[in-house]
Amino acid sequence: MNPFRTLPKVRYEGPDTKNDLAFRYYNPDELVEGKPMREHLRFSAAFWHCMRNTLSDPFGVGTAFMPWDDESNTLDNAIRRAEVFFDFLDLLGIEYYCFHDRDVAPEGTTVSESIENLETVVKALQRLQNDRGKKLLWGTACLFSHPRYAQGAATSPNANVFTYAASQVKNAIDATQALGGQGYVFWGGREGYTTLLNTNMKRELDHLGRFLHLAVEYKKLIGFEGQFFIEPKPKEPTTHQYDSDAAACLNFLREYGLFDDFELNIETNHAQLAGHTMWHELQVAANAGKLGSIDANQGNPYLGWDTDEFPTDLPMATQIMLTVLGMGGFRKGGLNFDAKRRRDSYEPLDLVYGHIAGMDTFARALKIAAKIRKDGTLEKMVRQRYSSWDVGIGAEIEAGKVTLKELDAYARRCPEPELPSARQEMFEVIWSRYF
Repeated sequence: MNPFRTLPKVRYEGPDTKNDLAFRYYNPDELVEGKPMREHLRFSAAFWHCMRNTLSDPFGVGTAFMPWDDESNTLDNAIRRAEVFFDFLDLLGIEYYCFHDRDVAPEGTTVSESIENLETVVKALQRLQNDRGKKLLWGTACLFSHPRYAQGAATSPNANVFTYAASQVKNAIDATQALGGQGYVFWGGREGYTTLLNTNMKRELDHLGRFLHLAVEYKKLIGFEGQFFIEPKPKEPTTHQYDSDAAACLNFLREYGLFDDFELNIETNHAQLAGHTMWHELQVAANAGKLGSIDANQGNPYLGWDTDEFPTDLPMATQIMLTVLGMGGFRKGGLNFDAKRRRDSYEPLDLVYGHIAGMDTFARALKIAAKIRKDGTLEKMVRQRYSSWDVGIGAEIEAGKVTLKELDAYARRCPEPELPSARQEMFEVIWSRYF
């Protein structure tokens, strides 16, 4: 049974529609800053949450109703899932998708069998992409679910585990290239430690650096033109992951000579777990010219784990789109809905409602962000706050034209600085008016 074939396609009907299976704000062809919404947003659905997430949690078994899935670990079932997934993409008009290798293809009893399974499913995905006009935003390898990765993959204390991970990544990159993927993501789900008592951190980081260099070398060897991304996350399941936040990732890339080869894929819920706002994480990446792609979801502020809820926080989505527009838009990334139904919202229809909510939220956010940029009030206020750096001694400091000794002499003759109010409340009032 495929419930997504029985529903009418979800289309834009405007903010006054009474149809819950319609977009109120996402009009894919509407121009914003001279470009269609679909190109600004580049929506993607996550295969793992849509097709494989059973909605289990530490306190109970899965509740997800997926009538198309016979729960067998067979290629026939894997291909059937893919066909249903593409019907889901068609229903919502989503152009891109993302996957882990083990989401789309069953793991075999040997490395070779696992590779053959993936190659078989990739052929089916190629056919579906061609038939449905869909694209792969990015692929990745699942280096965290199998028991062999319980102590890490690239950072495992066991060298043989490193080789298994390397083989899996090599073949996941091959699959991504075969499907014309825009990028490939590295997420270190278990690349970290539980306790430093049994951990050689320096050695593990060196191994992770070597692993990523091997991937870069292979990318160049096969001529893969997609972008490599690293996805930060601070913890869970480990106590501390080495890709803990955007700043840590950027520092790692610089230290290991990988800065030119990677960009970041930032996830909202991961930013929250790191104790940061999503805006902060995006700005850190964008400041370095390394904001590549976004996992669009949100977390629960009262829970300390990855809840992967559909994004409905309009002000936060607006902050995201302000950053994306400010950097000139996505190059090879997009907005991937790494989000799942709640455990008690288990029907396939709830997947549709969740994606509609996320897509409408970001469509509204895009238009508000464009309005903020056109209005220019907030930007002008920020520029005014830093105006002392545009002339005189401020401009000379930024241009590197003065020494510490010269600054000492300047300070001796300069009257006590009069620091203007930061006007935070005024900024917040103006910000709130856009909503």
